[in-house]
Amino acid sequence: MTSSKKNIPNITRRTVLKTSAKALSFALLLTEVDIAWGAKILGVRIWPSDDYTRITLESDKPLPITQQILTNPDRLVVDVQGLELNPTLKDLVAKVKPNDPYVSQIRVGQFQPDVVRLVFDLKEPIKPQLYSLDPVAEYQYRMLFDLYPSTPPDPLMELVKSSARKESALVKSNEEVDLIAQFATKKDKPSAPVAQAIPEVKEAPAPAKYKRLITIAIDAGHGGEDPGAIGSMGSKEKHVVLSIAKRLRDKIEDESYMRSFLTRDGDYFVPLHVRVQKARSVQADLFVSIHADAFIESHAKGASVFALSQMGASSTMARWMANKENASDLIGGINIKTQDRQVANLLLDMSTTAQIKDSLQVGNSILKQISGFAPLHKGKVEQASFAVLKAPDIPSILVETAFISNPQEEAKLNDNGYQDRIAEAILKGIKDYFSKNPPVARRANT
Repeated sequence: MTSSKKNIPNITRRTVLKTSAKALSFALLLTEVDIAWGAKILGVRIWPSDDYTRITLESDKPLPITQQILTNPDRLVVDVQGLELNPTLKDLVAKVKPNDPYVSQIRVGQFQPDVVRLVFDLKEPIKPQLYSLDPVAEYQYRMLFDLYPSTPPDPLMELVKSSARKESALVKSNEEVDLIAQFATKKDKPSAPVAQAIPEVKEAPAPAKYKRLITIAIDAGHGGEDPGAIGSMGSKEKHVVLSIAKRLRDKIEDESYMRSFLTRDGDYFVPLHVRVQKARSVQADLFVSIHADAFIESHAKGASVFALSQMGASSTMARWMANKENASDLIGGINIKTQDRQVANLLLDMSTTAQIKDSLQVGNSILKQISGFAPLHKGKVEQASFAVLKAPDIPSILVETAFISNPQEEAKLNDNGYQDRIAEAILKGIKDYFSKNPPVARRANT
């Protein structure tokens, strides 16, 4: 029997092979395009702040992009591959706030059949960082646009300006105390020797005097893309702790010898190592990180204070808490490629025994104040390897104000009265610590 294959003309066989090769190439092309094409946008978010503005595109697949910076006027142009313009993307236009420091408006359009173009009209020149994140926690794939100012603000200079009047008043007050002391000394000193003994005069102690303003860095945990723990009523840790942090700030500002610095003053994310760097940049005398965490068991309750440990966690709970807080960067989103690993590692390795000793002292002072009106989870300061507490030269504590995962404590955390009492307790603990450990002379020109 003659083979059917032999009956096919050569030209036909070549055509079949050629067609098969095209089909294979087309199949491979479909596989590559399918990675990007047809991606579904799940959400768009904008987080403006003085530090930077972040724009987030969340999708069910990775989004390949290209970017270019244009001037006169300043614009950032981003092309996203494999997308069709839809209502969710169009919502991005309406999400720009008038007070955004860096973005005046966003324009979106279908640049090509498979390319969506985003144009960010800018208020000033920026240094953009564009990067993607793999799925984590409740998030799918995220494309982040972090728009940093070309000339970043100097937090120390801003703090010095805002507290100049208070600094001046403190200097004047110190001068008056010195004059009173000198006058009292001269008045009590006998002008000439006398035969009979003069009874010793006991003076009232001079008022406590601080040579300079004490700077307290207040760190409201989480923020922006990272909501922190979420209670059964839907309360987000990031909102509760920012409210408490602002209350503490206001109370500190009412003190004549203190000034405050917030590592974040709005709903945006600050990486853990940046929080530490910010505190160091303003030469803080104390770093207080405020949280309201969750535990796997809803009946867990009580406030806690944590300090750093170089010797391992003081309890299983402390280790669990530290691991959970240290995962904040993964959820909030950091650009691994541009993170200053050298600086981050330096902070991890330079923590000193003296810093930890001071942290335990101020932590115990604050715990004592909180115990006057609220239950404690543990009656002493616990220790673990919290990344946010690793400033080598600043006493640093983390205050868990209550468990937001406990329905009763979640209700308290949303109560203005409780928030105010927590802030007042933290302030009293701080004041008690510094009355026994007055700050040394300023390290630099502040």
